[in-house]
Amino acid sequence: MRSLQFFMRMGKLSKVALLAVGISAFSGVFAQSTVKLLVGFPPGGGTDAIARILAEKLKDQLGTTVVVENKSGAGGQLAAQALKAAAPDGLTLFLTHDHTISILPQVVKTPGFDSAKDFVPVAGFATFVNAFAVSGGTPAKTYQDYVAWVRGNGAGKGAVGVPAPASIPEFLVTIIGKKNGFDLQPLPYRGSAPMMADMLGNQIAAGVASVPDFIENHKSGKIRVVAVLGKQRQAALPDVPTFAELGLAGFEDVPYYGIFAPTGTPLATIEKLQAAVSKAIAMPDVKEKLTAMGLTVEFMPHQELGKRERAYTQVWTKIIKDSGFVAK
Repeated sequence: MRSLQFFMRMGKLSKVALLAVGISAFSGVFAQSTVKLLVGFPPGGGTDAIARILAEKLKDQLGTTVVVENKSGAGGQLAAQALKAAAPDGLTLFLTHDHTISILPQVVKTPGFDSAKDFVPVAGFATFVNAFAVSGGTPAKTYQDYVAWVRGNGAGKGAVGVPAPASIPEFLVTIIGKKNGFDLQPLPYRGSAPMMADMLGNQIAAGVASVPDFIENHKSGKIRVVAVLGKQRQAALPDVPTFAELGLAGFEDVPYYGIFAPTGTPLATIEKLQAAVSKAIAMPDVKEKLTAMGLTVEFMPHQELGKRERAYTQVWTKIIKDSGFVAK
């Protein structure tokens, strides 16, 4: 700092150099370090793609390397356990949606972590909706077509893929079947990527997952998204009706994407990370990419993300309890 003051007095420090020094001071613990952004699902899925878009921009904001590390398996459980075991220094973060943080602890007896005790919110950056899609080999062009096709029946037509066992998509499949008066069987996968591979190969007729998981193959015509959850149609899928429009109420709740750190991470570090996320998602190219993937870009400071997570957990606690599901 003394040398900086000396050069300032001598007039030998340019504005560019001053800016560089400011960035370095802001980075603090991040300088000369690598930040790991944990993802609980395999490469190729929607969450992985989102993490890689943000990692590239966070690298510039934090002035250090940011790498995506896939720890897939058990619906994000392995990644959550890795976060719990990490040092609370801001160098290991977890980018995830609602399932691992809000749902998994309710459906697994011993998840190996307690979201409320082991993690602290850093920032939320988007909301999204889940969607119902049919494979290209399915004759259905609309959701009503699919319902009629299942009712007209053939063995196995009612099997619907979901990205993880005991996940919101799995509960949704059961609820959708009940609302239509027939039996739909959720078929759990280890992530959206292998589920999508089976949909593309016409091994399964339908799937429920997030819009980001489906959007690319929907736009290419390889699968067809026929219904979305939420209160309104999605900007990325303006021609796809909501379940409410189809006469199925109760699918308006909207999940979230956020970044979390280990408990004990200093507030100053959380706030630096939060600021970096805010700046990253405000960039036009980032917003455009995330919106095209079916996300609604929405910055949530760490306090707001915490409130959203708690409220979302309460909603699904009741739904899971009413479903009669027993944690295993």
